Amino acid sequence: MPQRTIKHVIADKPLITAAPQMMVSEAAQIMSKAHVGAILVVDNGALTGIFTERDALQRVLARGIDPTTTPLSVVMTAKPITVSANLPLGHALHLMYDGGFRHVPVVDQGKPIGMVSARDALGDEQCNFERELVQREDINQIL
Repeated sequence: MPQRTIKHVIADKPLITAAPQMMVSEAAQIMSKAHVGAILVVDNGALTGIFTERDALQRVLARGIDPTTTPLSVVMTAKPITVSANLPLGHALHLMYDGGFRHVPVVDQGKPIGMVSARDALGDEQCNFERELVQREDINQIL
């Protein structure tokens, strides 16, 4: 189980937010440019929801809703489950697994400060895997 804190995971990540009245198409463009799978929906500094790739697919496209005229407030997940930055990443991963979702907003006194995703669990583990691949290639060349 990853022992990194959520604070450590979100430290170098930009906070990507949108207003509830922003159109889905604009939010999708922001998400695409930022290479993220979810955007935090914030109103007057407070987290009101989250909009994800899955929401875009299931709540907008699959239902034939026009993303250029639909505000996020209509299709976002309102009042999402959140975590504190001081918790271990494993706590967020358990929430994701139990809830069947891949992103969890990180808040401090109701204000969003970041987001963790299931992909964040690959951080250190992915680096170790890449190192092992290089070592394997080196060994194969020697043999």
